Amino acid sequence: MNHMKIAVFTRTALLTAIIFVLSFTPIGYLKVGPFDITFLTIPVIIGAITTGPAVGAFLGAVFGLTSFMQATFGASPLGSVLFSISPIFSAVLCFIPRILMGWLCGLLYRGLNRKGNDSVVSICVSSIAGALMNTVFFMTAFMLLFGNTEYVLNLRGGANVLAFLVAMVGVNGVVEAISCAVIGTAISKPLLKIFKKEHNA
Repeated sequence: MNHMKIAVFTRTALLTAIIFVLSFTPIGYLKVGPFDITFLTIPVIIGAITTGPAVGAFLGAVFGLTSFMQATFGASPLGSVLFSISPIFSAVLCFIPRILMGWLCGLLYRGLNRKGNDSVVSICVSSIAGALMNTVFFMTAFMLLFGNTEYVLNLRGGANVLAFLVAMVGVNGVVEAISCAVIGTAISKPLLKIFKKEHNA
């Protein structure tokens, strides 16, 4: 039991470190317009699949923390504007969607993997779902919290909400889903195999 706790702690710490490295180096984000295509969902999803919903939620919170830090210190143009409008709403936007994404991704994989065979399909579906949940949860919270602000109304430029959302996250969502499907599956599958061997050792 202690061995397993140490193993889970080690995995979580490693993925936490990866999130921080991605967050504060150019490899973590691809900037397109006012929004960023993020690759930080990948370690969150890997943790949720390989270690469970609780770790997924924790890593989602770490992801949210790095986003909030970027907004606070001006590293993210969009985040900085939203932080200046409302620090509290900005914190909610950074944390809640990412925590939910990590937690639900872990639950989804657990449900799909009831047979315990760690199939590529289950891993891939969970990875794609994690990326899509991140996009949907973030944009839903964004519109609910900031949709009526002058900044967002100017961004919309008279476009209806649906057209605005498609324009803002259409490419982002597709790129994030593909990257999570490919990288998340490629890393999670062998890790699950290794972790099972450790557990049975």
